[in-house]
Amino acid sequence: MDTADEGRPRLDEASVLNAKRTLLQLLARAGVYTGDAEELIGLVEAGALALAHTEVLAHLEAGRTASEDRGEEYAAGWSGGARSVSEVLGGIAEQALLRAVTAGPGEDPAGARSPVRRAEMERAKVAVTPLYLSFSEVSELDPEVTEQVLGAVLRTMDPRRRAGYPGVLGEFASAHRARLERLYARYGPGAPIAVHGRYSLIHSPTGVAVLERLAAAPSALREEWDAAELPPVWLDGLRSAWEALG
Repeated sequence: MDTADEGRPRLDEASVLNAKRTLLQLLARAGVYTGDAEELIGLVEAGALALAHTEVLAHLEAGRTASEDRGEEYAAGWSGGARSVSEVLGGIAEQALLRAVTAGPGEDPAGARSPVRRAEMERAKVAVTPLYLSFSEVSELDPEVTEQVLGAVLRTMDPRRRAGYPGVLGEFASAHRARLERLYARYGPGAPIAVHGRYSLIHSPTGVAVLERLAAAPSALREEWDAAELPPVWLDGLRSAWEALG
């Protein structure tokens, strides 16, 4: 081995596979279904590649100016080579994501609703709860059908979009923060109108997710809502409260 590389951390394929298998075994002992664990690990792997792709693009932009100091021909070669590497890395990241979200059961028949997997449901819960608590406090009126509501929300998306949904939720909450704060102050826990079934979703962590879907895919959400036989008044009440603050 080159002595210049001796001090650098290095992971070969066997070591990476060993770490993955070890993690799968530990999760299995904790009661996590192997399919769910593999999907989560696959998403982490795809995410690491996607973030690396983003960093390469950032370095490409930063290095362009530096390479120009060595002449136009050098700068053009450097930029072209770096961009080629970036494109390849982006393609690898996309392939890893597709493998992760299709690692479960076979593809659904054409036109069939894509079933929501356990790991997808848990990721959605992890995403919505801190968002909700950033605007409100825990409410005793939180509907006991959280998974049914999130199931309707997630079925408006394919598995690939579900993988990136936490980021979409974060962007939605940031873009509408002031309006969400007014919504929870007027209709949420502690508000004068707190005890009212029409506004039950404002007392649930799922409310932010439902609002995002009302904005992005209202027809698909209504279809899934009706298919799940959820109370129409919850959806209508949340929509009317949101529109009143627009």
